[in-house]
Amino acid sequence: MFENIEFANPEFFWLLALLPLAVVWYFFKRKDQTASLRISSIKGFSKEGVLPKLKPLLFLFRLLALAAIIVAMARPQTEDISTRTKTTKGIDIVMAIDVSSSMLARDLKPNRLAALKKVAADFIKKRPNDRIGLVAYAGEGYTKTPITSDKSIVLSALKDITYGQLNDGTAIGMGLATSVNRLKESKAISKIIILLTDGVNNSGFIEPQTAAELALEFDIKTYTIGLGTNGNALSPIAYNADGSFRYGMRQVEIDEKLLKDIAKSTGGKYFRATNNEKLEEIYDEINKLEKTEIEEFKYYKYEEKFRPWVLFAGALLLLEWVLRNTLFRSFI
Repeated sequence: MFENIEFANPEFFWLLALLPLAVVWYFFKRKDQTASLRISSIKGFSKEGVLPKLKPLLFLFRLLALAAIIVAMARPQTEDISTRTKTTKGIDIVMAIDVSSSMLARDLKPNRLAALKKVAADFIKKRPNDRIGLVAYAGEGYTKTPITSDKSIVLSALKDITYGQLNDGTAIGMGLATSVNRLKESKAISKIIILLTDGVNNSGFIEPQTAAELALEFDIKTYTIGLGTNGNALSPIAYNADGSFRYGMRQVEIDEKLLKDIAKSTGGKYFRATNNEKLEEIYDEINKLEKTEIEEFKYYKYEEKFRPWVLFAGALLLLEWVLRNTLFRSFI
């Protein structure tokens, strides 16, 4: 009966302390009301019947009824809580991903592109209340997915990103400008670009500085990530006869100054990822830096449960009254 029950006025339970006093009072009063007669022997009297021995039941019924009334006064009730969330500050995010041949380097496992796709997928799953888009770039840039709240579409598009879909090269300016173009019409309060590259700008007809100025004009914050180990990495250096890549050690070159300038000018931050663990840490940090404000509304529905206790008390008092005026009438 008490499962999932709360009491609105539990202070009334202090009244239960009066019940033991009532029991003491009853037995003292009963003793005073019982007549006594001293005789030498009771052999001539018949044995006492059962009903007189059951007379205390009447007091017990009244006592239980009083306890039930006290419980009812404490107002037992059940509580049903429903919630509704509302995004008060949504964030639109575009992830610009370098898909040049150098992204197949194996300093990250199994290679840079595969490692990035895994970490980026985890990042997307952690942003359920934001809209996310994808831009891929190499020698040129294009929109893989416009900003959308449908994460299944974004994750599917991310999975399909591979090397060979674009001319080779590293057009950082094109990747950034394409991302800005996706966000410039956005009505979101916060707009950010996460641009990742593992090289230096060597392609495209838009300079990275020009793209950064566009991002600043449209109030788009840009986080930049340089991907690659320090020193040399096992990277594609030529094609084999069957069209596959031939790998060899190559110096890792990342234009960190350019990436830092882009991030600083737009209010973002530059990161360097030299291994899989560091890449995960970077996306976790960006996830913490860019928080979506969510307003939660709670609705409380209370259902009063005192009525059964009142009815129970009434039934006990009625039973006590009926027995007192029928079976036990001659003994009262």
